[in-house]
Amino acid sequence: MELREFRAELPSTQTEATRRAREGAPVGTRVVAARQTAGQGRGSHIWASPVGNVYLSLVLPCPPTHRSILSLAVGVRLRTALFERYGVPTSLKWPNDLLVAGPNGTRKLAGILVDVVPSPTLGTAAVVGVGVNVRAPLESYPPELRGRVAGLDEWADTAPDLGEVEELVVSAIHSAVDALATAGGAADVLEECRSSLHGVGRRATIDAAITGVIRGVGEEGELLLDTPSGAIVIRAGNLVLEES
Repeated sequence: MELREFRAELPSTQTEATRRAREGAPVGTRVVAARQTAGQGRGSHIWASPVGNVYLSLVLPCPPTHRSILSLAVGVRLRTALFERYGVPTSLKWPNDLLVAGPNGTRKLAGILVDVVPSPTLGTAAVVGVGVNVRAPLESYPPELRGRVAGLDEWADTAPDLGEVEELVVSAIHSAVDALATAGGAADVLEECRSSLHGVGRRATIDAAITGVIRGVGEEGELLLDTPSGAIVIRAGNLVLEES
């Protein structure tokens, strides 16, 4: 049975769950918060976390293989779950965001963060953090983000239930981890990633330093980029698409 701990407020579910994983938290330990005061994005980025959304981190054994595509795997399985339940059409922004397109550009609906840490009970633990914008009022976000976020309530006939969204997220994480346990499952995940990848054929810049045209995703989840000097692979970095 999974251990779920809910807090009205935390600095970060990911920080808390990672600490617990290092201390020997059992499989399925889930840390959930109604609000985060220091929500984590990739690198030094902050995830704005007002009340009305889903923020959780789940502790699981790290997949023995294909761990480099875990965040992408969670992303595509969550993409499918949200479309099937709410009809929201999303694309996968490498390496860990779900975006929705609109007349004023793309907006972020969800983000995934994976930390791999040593665990006295699991050997190596994967701590998977997910944030999904559900129904937080637009004015609860910082002004600079209000035109860049999307909520599930824009597609649902009635305001989505946070508990239901939480369970969809947890199921998507388990689905991704289970898929990566086999070569066939990993191949399926990569195909899903490639078919839903945002920005293929468009120019993008990585870490404000490398510019090229997005070609796809490689076998280890790396971004494939065509540059004036030739094809290169990007294994980590902040991707910014040029305006079309």
